[in-house]
Amino acid sequence: MKQKKKLIKDYTSKNIRIVLLLIYDALAIFLAEELALLARFDFSYSTIEEEYLAVLERYTPVNILICLICFACMRLYSSLWEYASVQELVNVVVACTIASGCQIIGMHMLYFDMPRSYFLIFYLFLLAFVVISRFSYRGLRAVRKSMATWNLGKIPTMVVGAGDAGYFLIKEMTDSEKIQNQVVCVIDDDIHKIGRHIQGVPIVGNHESIPKMVEKYHVEEIFIAIPSLSGKAKKEIFNVCKNTGCKMRTLPSTAQLVNGEAKVSKLREVEIDDLLGREQVRVNLNEVMGYISDQTVLVTGGGGSIGSELCRQIASHQPKQLIIFDIYENTTYDIQLELKKKYPELNLVVLIGSVRNTHKVNDIFEKYHPDIIFHAAAHKHVPLMEDSPNEAIKNNVFGTLNVARAAAEYQAKRMVLISTDKAVNPTNIMGASKRLCEMVIQGMGRLYPTTNFVAVRFGNVLGSNGSVIPLFKKQIAAGGPVTVTDPNIIRYFMTIPEAVSLVLQAGAYAKGGEIFVLDMGEPVRIDDMARNLIKLSGFEPDVDIKIVYTGLRPGEKLFEECLREEEGLQKTENNLIFIGKPIAFDEKEFFAKLVELKAKAYEDSDEIREMVSSLVPSYQYKKSGKKIIEGVPEGDTPDESNARAGKLFDSGNVDSGYLPFSAGQVTAAK
Repeated sequence: MKQKKKLIKDYTSKNIRIVLLLIYDALAIFLAEELALLARFDFSYSTIEEEYLAVLERYTPVNILICLICFACMRLYSSLWEYASVQELVNVVVACTIASGCQIIGMHMLYFDMPRSYFLIFYLFLLAFVVISRFSYRGLRAVRKSMATWNLGKIPTMVVGAGDAGYFLIKEMTDSEKIQNQVVCVIDDDIHKIGRHIQGVPIVGNHESIPKMVEKYHVEEIFIAIPSLSGKAKKEIFNVCKNTGCKMRTLPSTAQLVNGEAKVSKLREVEIDDLLGREQVRVNLNEVMGYISDQTVLVTGGGGSIGSELCRQIASHQPKQLIIFDIYENTTYDIQLELKKKYPELNLVVLIGSVRNTHKVNDIFEKYHPDIIFHAAAHKHVPLMEDSPNEAIKNNVFGTLNVARAAAEYQAKRMVLISTDKAVNPTNIMGASKRLCEMVIQGMGRLYPTTNFVAVRFGNVLGSNGSVIPLFKKQIAAGGPVTVTDPNIIRYFMTIPEAVSLVLQAGAYAKGGEIFVLDMGEPVRIDDMARNLIKLSGFEPDVDIKIVYTGLRPGEKLFEECLREEEGLQKTENNLIFIGKPIAFDEKEFFAKLVELKAKAYEDSDEIREMVSSLVPSYQYKKSGKKIIEGVPEGDTPDESNARAGKLFDSGNVDSGYLPFSAGQVTAAK
């Protein structure tokens, strides 16, 4: 009932507005005629000839009717004049021109004689009256908006960029009363634009003048409206803006703005990856599509940050079948729903289970025979794995071995392992376990050349579950403090799309046994990252938001390397992707030692780190004060240790089929 009353009220209000405009236009037409004739005779009424006054008296009703019809045809009674712009002005000019032309034709046909200059003067007066009536709506609205801004304390805002994106942004801010920002100045590096106006807002200088203009115009928020800006230039502007104390936002892309996909409501907060100062990694999509299209693809850990993005990009490349395998059902269910909605024709299989379960992994390979495997399932949190080292080995090393063995047995074309820069000279069990995973992949690649086994190594992934950026944002939102382990700690960073691009590209380049590495640019100091994020959120570090240094966590080091020195680098077609030269090792000895490693892991042995160190000599960890024989618990002889491993092996607690060797080969290797 209320809705019906509202519709009736709106309809009545609209009709009243139209009637009032009709009355005004009729009076305006009459007044334009009279003023035109007066102007023709120098505003001396006594000098006007009687026949001209008689013509106006007889033709005015006809002229008013014709003019009103012309105005209606040009939609002068149906436009929203509160939002009048260039198009509405064009409509007014065209309507008045046609109406004046009709007057000339009409008088000529009726043999009415009028001075020739009268028609031009009439047109100018008519145009002026109609423009004033229509655009007064916009003027009144601007005054009302200014008063509202003054009274409601709207946020003084600076826009950086006077191009198309800046124009759309300022226009939307000006037109919408719901937006709490008022653009007070614009910044642009084009010297030809400085001193001009865009949507009535002055362009006051280049990016170097931002701090001065922030102070002059009392700016509280800065909007970056240059979506096409390069990474280096964007970093330079952000470095200037971050010291102003203003909160910052940035636009998605010009294409999205033009298509109407991006409005002010979609302006995102400035992300810290905007400050990394390098371009995104680009992938040759033709290569990717070439080897994924019409293939059965398995993604382990498909519900995680990297795994789910892999699934999204793979789904867009028309695979024959996509299999998602993950132990955590919640995020896996989310990606399942997303892919079903976006790709309804996709042949999607979603399975819950652990890569540690040998029989489950084998069943998947036996049933679906995947052609390509992206192995993203892993325990990755360094501090948690330091407290549970055996779980890191069980899941990361032997989960990888289970998948790799099945890939070889069922003759998959490719297996791509997701690794980390923490695998280089590891100081924590997680990094050491990932180095073992790389060795598993390299060893399997040599033993089973029909399957291309490769690893992809990259640094910290921005925005992934457990990364520092979401943590910092939560801490800032809570008012602090922001926790940083050490003021000197540095890390390499990349975005999730970059990481997935590298993984997909590695699959295209794979020939077997490679470790692919991304050139991630300059490393970033975590302390600087935290301070910049605080500044970009509109706060002052150590004043508004405190930074607390908590000390390095167990197994954590100040910086991560991307490659061991002896691995070297080899270029690929992508200038940001390199191949590390594989390190030679004895595969038979390595896989033989994995028998004992698995035994110790499933015993939850305290000696697991010593055993891992025997397999990864570069693994550095804090040892206890006890004297330890390498790889053997205190109180056990090597023979006793091997015997215990053999009992566990024979008992069925450890699957005897998990190694790529027979029992005789294992014995011989030992």
